[in-house]
Amino acid sequence: MKTLKFKTNIQCSNCLSKVTPKLNEQNDISSWNVDLADPDRTLTVETENLEPEDIKKAVLKAGFIANPK
Repeated sequence: MKTLKFKTNIQCSNCLSKVTPKLNEQNDISSWNVDLADPDRTLTVETENLEPEDIKKAVLKAGFIANPK
């Protein structure tokens, strides 16, 4: 299991609700979380085989930016 961290522009729970289905449809994500209290709005993803680019694309589908930290 590896942990990937991303700086995002997900600002609020409404934004989070748009990203949730895009991340949930990724079969290889064990768990994920966005820390809205963190100034970087850090997205943490637990995955076996996904690469940072895969997560970045999934978040982009929802209209948000996720840059690997």
